[in-house]
Amino acid sequence: MQLQSAAQVIPFHTNGMRVGLLGGSFNPPHAAHRAISLFAIKRLKLDRVWWLLTPGNPLKDTGRLHGLSERARAALEVADDPRIDISCLEAVIGTRYTVDTIMQLRRRVSGVRFVWIMGADNLAQFHRWKDWRRIAAEVPIAVIDRPPQSFRALAAPAAQALARYRLPENQASRLTDQQAPAWVFLTGMKLKMSSTGLRNSDGSWKAKK
Repeated sequence: MQLQSAAQVIPFHTNGMRVGLLGGSFNPPHAAHRAISLFAIKRLKLDRVWWLLTPGNPLKDTGRLHGLSERARAALEVADDPRIDISCLEAVIGTRYTVDTIMQLRRRVSGVRFVWIMGADNLAQFHRWKDWRRIAAEVPIAVIDRPPQSFRALAAPAAQALARYRLPENQASRLTDQQAPAWVFLTGMKLKMSSTGLRNSDGSWKAKK
């Protein structure tokens, strides 16, 4: 896929396709992003995962945020799998909040069965996201365990509020067939790499595989 098409169009899809959405700054993209995507494809029986590169996360300091084109180019290199698509959709449609992006996708791509993918660290602060309850009501959510965040994440306000909608992990492959709200907590991912750690480790920014 060419970088230009990644920045301008919604990735390839067909009605009934099962697509995981992995949003973030990808500053830089790295092997854990790829590993999480492949893990989700396997455990959730997804057809594809779309990396949604945000122009800027409202909950994070954007002072060290590199250009969107640079991040998209690096993401294409790191993803290196035909089932992973890179999208700069949020910059094109002018959204900064996940809830707005999801609502746009639901309107434009109504035949696709979406799942929002997040790490346990994001579940821990999910209650701080804009309209987080609306997000949970619109799409099923898959939370990827990121030790040692497990206890903090599952004890957080959002996890507690949504506890009755949680699927057993052995039913993860059914998540895309569930009506939201529905979510699952997936264990077994051991990579602890993070974009922040990579930036801080050597003082430079570059894509890491």
